[in-house]
Amino acid sequence: MARTHEKVGYLPSRKANKHTPATAATGVEQAFKFLDGRWKLVILFHLFGGKILRFSDLERAIPAISQKMLIQQLRQLERDGIVQRIVHHQVPLKVEYRLTEWGQQLCPALDALLTWAEARATPSGTEQSGA
Repeated sequence: MARTHEKVGYLPSRKANKHTPATAATGVEQAFKFLDGRWKLVILFHLFGGKILRFSDLERAIPAISQKMLIQQLRQLERDGIVQRIVHHQVPLKVEYRLTEWGQQLCPALDALLTWAEARATPSGTEQSGA
């Protein structure tokens, strides 16, 4: 799998732990709700790296998604402040999508999650049995 960000190799400095186990779990659960949806992560991976894509570009990049579902997922990502919708008032109307600065900050977090998931596989490509 491709990395979401080439230069993710650092751990951010941590300030004093201000979370209890309960508040940490609640915070992470809320973060996952922003990404909840079958196609949201796929859309995000297409927009990482500062890419600006038209709606039709996203449709072509994700052929298995219906137009209705793509619209719904993009609206939710926009509502949550992860994606910005840019409308160019011209004929025909031109609509583009890009990640907000906050949305782009997901890149290192998702890269770390991908690395964590890949670590579960053994060198032969089979999964290790859970304990």
